[in-house]
Amino acid sequence: PREPGEAAIARRIDPAREPGLSPEQRRLMAQVEYAQRQRALQRRLRSRNVLLALGIGAVTFGIYGYTFYSVSQERFLDELEQEAEAARARA
Repeated sequence: PREPGEAAIARRIDPAREPGLSPEQRRLMAQVEYAQRQRALQRRLRSRNVLLALGIGAVTFGIYGYTFYSVSQERFLDELEQEAEAARARA
């Protein structure tokens, strides 16, 4: 017994056991349920793909940044130029 103003609760039915449904109605219900499951799966996969893309992007930018940082720290060419200038000055 429901109180006045309460909404009815949706109950899940088994189309195979429900009397009064035609085979076409049963097929349509199965199609709708399949479409809903596919949409839920696509949402889940989309969020996983976004997380994967963000992870790959973070690794890529990390490698890129580290490469620039390490190249800027290299001083061996400066040392070679100083030695070459010192050799020219001595000559």
